[in-house]
Amino acid sequence: MTTMTETRTAVNPTAVAVADETTVDLAATERQALIERWAVRHGVDAARRLAEAEDMADAVAAEITSDNTLDTYAKSWRVWRRFCTATGLPEREGSRGALVAFVAWMLREGRQNGTGYAPSSVSTHLTAVVVGLRERGVKVSGDDQAEARTALEGLAVKLLLAGERRGRGQAVGADIDGLRAVARACPDTLTGDRDKALVLTGFHYASRSQEPAGLLADDVALHPRGLVVAVLTGKTKHSVRNAKIRYADDPEICPVRAWTAYRTRLVVEHGPRWAGPSTPALVGLDRWGHVTGGMGPDSVTRAIKRISQRAGVSIAWTGHSLRIGLASVARRNGRDGITIAEQGGWARHSRSMLGYMQRGDGWDDNASAGLA
Repeated sequence: MTTMTETRTAVNPTAVAVADETTVDLAATERQALIERWAVRHGVDAARRLAEAEDMADAVAAEITSDNTLDTYAKSWRVWRRFCTATGLPEREGSRGALVAFVAWMLREGRQNGTGYAPSSVSTHLTAVVVGLRERGVKVSGDDQAEARTALEGLAVKLLLAGERRGRGQAVGADIDGLRAVARACPDTLTGDRDKALVLTGFHYASRSQEPAGLLADDVALHPRGLVVAVLTGKTKHSVRNAKIRYADDPEICPVRAWTAYRTRLVVEHGPRWAGPSTPALVGLDRWGHVTGGMGPDSVTRAIKRISQRAGVSIAWTGHSLRIGLASVARRNGRDGITIAEQGGWARHSRSMLGYMQRGDGWDDNASAGLA
């Protein structure tokens, strides 16, 4: 059964703000009550200053939360609302039973088409919904959330034992042979030069899709030994970095030469204004070679897939293939984890980075090799 609020939201996205008026009113009421308690405890002036500090903390939180994260929170809250509608449970209640039921429902039938989500997606939605509940003034205990995660882990194991594997799995990583195929398949056009520069440089600093999309021309600086890429749009404090990219021994797949050729051609064909320091480092181009502006994260992802398909790689790359590829190839070539982490913007001993360090068939890099 669809509620009136859901119907309005489906027709008019701006109705989301109206639907959340109760949340805003609740937050304002709770804030006022908190200020009054501070006034009793510390005096009116101190309460006012504490309230101003709270406003500043809210502003900082909003500033450092990425658009992708906000989008995830919004999507997950819609999933939670569908669950509450389907089960008749109240939206603003984060009890142990509600969270465990939410996990089970998502695995069983939570997607729009009536099928279950992959466990990784369930985990993401659970995290985001707990955040959403707390933002709406609902108390969610750590123990109740932990029990929902325990339920998720147990149910995910049962799916595996039943032979059911969900989700796309980890994206395939780029490799050196793939980079060569990409370089050879790029046409002798500005678009081809842009594609080559995007892939070759992105591989060498283990880029996420949003990182090349966020680069300005001045963020990529030539150095006597190569390039220095100032990544300023990373997801964490570790991913904001100055990544150094050296000249490659093989000119065919040299990221520095590819970048220089692309930027030179862009200025020659479209004018000196594209050499300005605040212009996009990677531009979008239509089928006729006209500049359409800077590339966004989605266009970077689509471009990487298209470029890899044109090159004939066996499995099309995704927006994460360059990031996985750097970790995998560097590990196979003897680079230590700390060096890889600094180049790619991971925390040292990051679990995701360790997961990306794919080891081929497990024979060449085998923990038990030569022990007996």
